[in-house]
Amino acid sequence: MTTLDEYQRRCEQLFVAGGNAAVRRAAQAGLDELGPNPDLYCWLALGHAAEDDDEHDDYAEEAFRAGLALDADHLGLLAGYAELCLRADSFEYPGRAARAVTLSKHLKQLAPQSAEAEQLAAAERWARRGYWDDLRMRAAAAAVAGRDTEAQARALAVDLRHGAEAATRDMDAEDRDAVIRAATLKALSGPWNAPVRFLGRHRTTVWALSGILCVLTNTVLRQTGFVDSYSAWGFLWALPVFAVDRRFTAIRKQAQAQHIATLETALGTRN
Repeated sequence: MTTLDEYQRRCEQLFVAGGNAAVRRAAQAGLDELGPNPDLYCWLALGHAAEDDDEHDDYAEEAFRAGLALDADHLGLLAGYAELCLRADSFEYPGRAARAVTLSKHLKQLAPQSAEAEQLAAAERWARRGYWDDLRMRAAAAAVAGRDTEAQARALAVDLRHGAEAATRDMDAEDRDAVIRAATLKALSGPWNAPVRFLGRHRTTVWALSGILCVLTNTVLRQTGFVDSYSAWGFLWALPVFAVDRRFTAIRKQAQAQHIATLETALGTRN
């Protein structure tokens, strides 16, 4: 029989790895085996809420409410449910959005200095964000993705110099970075992928050059009377970089799914 602590460890590791569906499966397996438990309902709810989807939000709310029915003072359930309610659209889900105030107040009365209270305070600041904050967050996310692509391409160059066998011989299937490196090596080795590897390694410089070429091309087209205003023709310079970004991102996502599947199997075997 698997213990509650083992199920919680399994859920935590899968959640940190980004395996939301795997978290839900682990939490549901624990509920099926051990019966109703607020901690497992919390993990089940978080596994749904992390998807940021209307249908999953409904399932998350059901799980939060089921857990709080067992333990009305559970800090994790209160913080997670309040964060879900803060994220809700007040026009489509007025009841859910209104519950954020009650849940927040209850949590802060119970444990004002707790990690859950700090987490909720951060969520409240996020809920009060403005238009420019959204733009900055999107820009930051794009910058992180760009750095990931460059790091992935540079690691690929190192692995190719060392040889495919040397790069994958001691790979730990439970190490996310190692799985991504192996998947990138498999997908982008070979001379026909040399342009993709080059653009990936020098992504920042190539993006800057493509931006300059886009502006220059559009300027020349307008000055020669070929177009009256900025047109799509000038932005064709950016297409190769977009294609390279999508290629590296797709490899990361596929490798991430493989990593989570391996981790889920390994955790189930150990327990």
